[in-house]
Amino acid sequence: MVATGIAVMSNTAQPFTAARASSASAAPVLQARGLIKRYGRVTALDHADFDLMPGEILAVIGDNGAGKSTLIKALAGAIVPDHGEIRLDGRPVHFRSPLDARAEGIETVYQHLALAPSLSIADNLFLGRELRAAGPLGRIFRRLDRTAMRQAAREHLSALGLLTIQNVDQPVETLSGGQRQGVAVARAAAFGSRVVIMDEPTAALGVKEGRRVLELILDVKRKGLPIVLISHNMPHVFEIADRIHIHRLGRRLTVIDPAQHTMSDAVAFMTGAKPPPESG
Repeated sequence: MVATGIAVMSNTAQPFTAARASSASAAPVLQARGLIKRYGRVTALDHADFDLMPGEILAVIGDNGAGKSTLIKALAGAIVPDHGEIRLDGRPVHFRSPLDARAEGIETVYQHLALAPSLSIADNLFLGRELRAAGPLGRIFRRLDRTAMRQAAREHLSALGLLTIQNVDQPVETLSGGQRQGVAVARAAAFGSRVVIMDEPTAALGVKEGRRVLELILDVKRKGLPIVLISHNMPHVFEIADRIHIHRLGRRLTVIDPAQHTMSDAVAFMTGAKPPPESG
């Protein structure tokens, strides 16, 4: 929850970039219409809509209980909505589990990271997608090709500039918080072919490590992957997001351009203190 009493910095207006202009004219990569999810008498999603454009960072913000986590879980396959439609590249998809979403190229970096601390970096990067050795050893005896996994792990980490991690055989539990987040981001970037969803990626990190994670997110964007960023850190949201989806009372309230609004505006919209603009 973003407390309304915090010191909110004004956002410096930035020019409308070519990337934003091109994404505004393109068709959504990931889209949802009229999602409804009820838990008994509690309505978590109330005809919620969602649009993620190609190559953008879309931040999703909202007060606690607004339904944004339920929305993201529906898009990631963690829950099945009661009603509504989800489309990927314009075609309807029906996710029954996170494995279905992963099979469609949607990778999620959860706040708890979903890493196995006692396993190595390389093992975590390929967790659930291990490479088998060629020939009968892999096919019959199911031996892993650890050499190939180590080499691929180094390449994926280097591609995102994680050069401080030099030994891919070291256990994840020996890494700092920022390095662990980097491993989770590298895994998502390695296997996410369509969309990467990041849930509070800078939570519980220090200033320096949080800054590095933001740089990693921008590196993933430069690879051409659209990113959904769920965050309560308003300065981070306004720094890197191309658009901001504001969720309130189980549905999308509006979508704003951070170059045209301040952080104070965003907080006022999501708390109901100020009427929202019409979404463009």
